[in-house]
Amino acid sequence: MLQKAELLLPAGSLTKLKTAILYGADAVYAGTPDMCLRAQSKMTMEDLQEGIAFAHERGKKIYLTLNLFMHNRDVEKLPTFVDTLRQLKPDGVLIADPGVFMYVKEHAPELNLFVSTQANICSSLAVKFWQQQGAKLCVLGREVTFEEMKQIRKDSPDILLECFMHGAMCMSYSGRCLISNYLADRSANQGKCAHCCRWHYKLHLRLKDGTIKELVIDENNKDSFEFLLEEEFRPGEYYEVVEDEHGGYILNSKDMCLLPRLPDLLNIGMDSLKVEGRNKTEYYAGIVARTYRKAIDDWYNNPQEWDYTKYMGELETLQNRGYCLGFHDGKLTNISQNYEYTRTLGDWLFAGSIVEWQGDDAIFELRNYINSGEEIEFLAPNSLENIKLRLSEFEDADSGEITPRVSAGQSKKIRIRPTAWNLDIAEIKQRLPQYTIARKFAPLEGENGQMLAHKKSEYNQLIENK
Repeated sequence: MLQKAELLLPAGSLTKLKTAILYGADAVYAGTPDMCLRAQSKMTMEDLQEGIAFAHERGKKIYLTLNLFMHNRDVEKLPTFVDTLRQLKPDGVLIADPGVFMYVKEHAPELNLFVSTQANICSSLAVKFWQQQGAKLCVLGREVTFEEMKQIRKDSPDILLECFMHGAMCMSYSGRCLISNYLADRSANQGKCAHCCRWHYKLHLRLKDGTIKELVIDENNKDSFEFLLEEEFRPGEYYEVVEDEHGGYILNSKDMCLLPRLPDLLNIGMDSLKVEGRNKTEYYAGIVARTYRKAIDDWYNNPQEWDYTKYMGELETLQNRGYCLGFHDGKLTNISQNYEYTRTLGDWLFAGSIVEWQGDDAIFELRNYINSGEEIEFLAPNSLENIKLRLSEFEDADSGEITPRVSAGQSKKIRIRPTAWNLDIAEIKQRLPQYTIARKFAPLEGENGQMLAHKKSEYNQLIENK
């Protein structure tokens, strides 16, 4: 019988860590800004201590990251950081740099050493190498196809293997980007990526006299021509470069979503299924954890009746760039790229979360405006059934001021009295504990709505083309 795969979520802050675990994550990975690829992490050492205690009290695991590629200037920090790791006692430490791996193995032999995706492990040979160095787990690169993954799993039965399942795709090999260094003097390999692949670029012409002219694209001429690239050794094969009045996004990948291919990963016995998104909101952490938790459990209980469409609608409520299957099915197609825009789109907004219960009163921190009579959906952590609520007026949690509309900002909170719910308050408190997230429906219209529908259609093409 297959051992159940671990659902692994990112923890960019203490609140996100607790939300991910509340909504079904088996483990989380986190880091501190100075010695990992999480330069925007909001985790302090005190947060990590509290987060580790929170996870372990619930039988969950936490992995810490030490996965930057070191320059000489970083090495002097290593002894202090490793001492801290030994005090924190995480369940594993993610490392990419072979020198760092060697140092931690020598100075903290009791720590479980995991090899990060930054090490670009794409073959059985690489897994065997790291296993011989003492690695307990290897994270496979996003570039690994399912057929390759299946062979690696067969060749490496006695080491833990982890793969990416959901989140942003990086245009650089296993995230090892030079573009950010070159254009912005920010090292992606030290956690400071400027995301140059998400920028928009405009095409210009240089005339024979040396003058540079911008090609002005507007409503009058945008359908009159196309930009095509021809590569030297592929004469006659033309690659379209899409640009509109806003510019072009020639390196912008869609987000990975392997939910429709989840049975593939579970069938071959992948040990850990990883979600990317340390800079996303706790709404993202909660939705993704709850959805994949339910999907994974249902597959193990009844794989013959499992249907991804039962869960896909939840993931579509998240803001995204359009979904793709990454390299799972093999060679990517143009459908995996988003040439039109880099922003994320979705029909739902993060309304806020229950930050505490004061007796029978829910203290709700706002993350978006809410109007009188607008429906809010509270996402119960242990099921896909939500609890809906409409408030005609809003009571400020601190001042008691009553208003017909509320907006987010400066940790704005409202007090929801027990009489507001249409269920027994004891049941509400049991189903909606602290850190419960909520959302509101905000359907996109016009061009944005059309774009979102088009991206969903393209994703369905990818799924059906297996």
